[in-house]
Amino acid sequence: MLRGGLDRESLHLAVLNLPDQPSRIAWLAETLQDVDGSGIVYCLTVSAAEQVASQLRATGLAVAAYTGQTDTTEREQLEADLKENRVKALIATSALGMGFDKPDLAFVVHLGAPSSPIAYYQQVGRAGRGVDSAVVVLLPGEEDRRIWEYFGSLAFPAERQVRETLAALEAGGGTQSVAALETQVDLKRSRLESMLKVLDVDGAVRRVKGGWVSTGQPWVYDADRYARVEQTRLAEQRSMIDYEATSGCRMAFLRATLDDPELEPGWTCGRCDRCGGVDLPAAPDAEAVSAARADMDRPGVEVVARRQWPTGLDRMGLDLKGRLSPEELASPGRAVARLDGLGWSGPLRELFAPGVPDGETPVALRRAAARVLDEWDALYAPAATDGEPTGTGGDVDDAAPADGTDAPARRLLLDGIVSVRSATRPHLVQHLAGGLARYLDRPLVGSVGPVPGREQPGRHDVNSAMRLAGVVERLRLELSAPAMAGLAGRRILLVDDYTDSGWTLTVAARLLRQAGAAAVYPFVLGVR
Repeated sequence: MLRGGLDRESLHLAVLNLPDQPSRIAWLAETLQDVDGSGIVYCLTVSAAEQVASQLRATGLAVAAYTGQTDTTEREQLEADLKENRVKALIATSALGMGFDKPDLAFVVHLGAPSSPIAYYQQVGRAGRGVDSAVVVLLPGEEDRRIWEYFGSLAFPAERQVRETLAALEAGGGTQSVAALETQVDLKRSRLESMLKVLDVDGAVRRVKGGWVSTGQPWVYDADRYARVEQTRLAEQRSMIDYEATSGCRMAFLRATLDDPELEPGWTCGRCDRCGGVDLPAAPDAEAVSAARADMDRPGVEVVARRQWPTGLDRMGLDLKGRLSPEELASPGRAVARLDGLGWSGPLRELFAPGVPDGETPVALRRAAARVLDEWDALYAPAATDGEPTGTGGDVDDAAPADGTDAPARRLLLDGIVSVRSATRPHLVQHLAGGLARYLDRPLVGSVGPVPGREQPGRHDVNSAMRLAGVVERLRLELSAPAMAGLAGRRILLVDDYTDSGWTLTVAARLLRQAGAAAVYPFVLGVR
């Protein structure tokens, strides 16, 4: 099966540039209906994999999402299903890794480009090991580089943060869990865990049952090494962009990029799209694109309330531990979309991009917010009796429901709106909360905001425990005396721009519940 070192005789490589995500989803659905055999569709994020799997299932395809968040038992079952061709495809992140082997894998499609030619070659190399021909297609997306930048931000931390971690392990004198280290080091869990693995390889720490211990061995921060790693990462990204744009043989490009010593000058594979060896539909059916767009335009995802405090908060002077009591909990909330998904994720990423000035909520997002509220069953009771307010008494843009119909005759259970006073986008949040108050015909009764002297934005680049500590120290209720007195037994919609760790919504809801609110329903535009 090998010719010329890294060449794979069975692989037919292609790149197809389509104008937008609905077109890519529609093309994928049509292609999977026609292609023989089973395969893998790779996505760059968990949210994208889950959303794409859902959309493809809606077209009648037997597919399933496979990500790092998939339970181990379910992963094993999904792998078995793919091996036995019980599913057409697994819609996967890189969690479907090197250990998976299916010799007759018929295709690999990438919905979004990996950031590295090495990663790309490894993933496409899972196809065609035991068959004569396998199709490998890359569908690049406009959001690819932004996703690369995000994962690049998880690079090896600064020396100060590494030294703080080593000092915390040494001071502890024994095994410390990652959760315990989070209360002492300002690193997000993903970066902290990655760093500990590197330190383990370097011999500075050791993984043991229950966590990590210091070995006591001297360790040197190799700044030059980490700089070289960063430069390599950026060079690999440029290579992937060049791969997408090359006019020459794609397999020859990959072999040259990966320094195949057996690549001969002028060699071409004769099988890729540039060599004329791939015949793919160039554009999907217009109706299929419209259907995909309609599905992607449907806003609304659940925001799950935090129920458990991080461990070790007593080290930070916080008397919080265990589970939140039912009397302190927020109800399940809603967001227009995830920031790392498809559809509405694009407009949200543009709204929250660095450097975008604070301003009013865009009209399209106002209408999406109204639609989410209209379809949020927990906010409504059965049809109102004569004389009872139903809600939806005003406009959000100011606009009617997104489909142009009258609001359903249901009784709105909400009693009022409370906003989270944002330090970075105060006008956006206030405009959104005010618009929702008018739309729902409920009063905007106050806000939750920073205590005097703590108006600066809280940090989002820290781990869960440190983020929570900052939120607890900053937030307080900003309600008038009459509003505070009237809070008892009321149901409140809590409005913010977006949520990342979930702690701002958790702490704000807890303050409102402690002040007497019967229920608090968080609502945000985006969830990360």
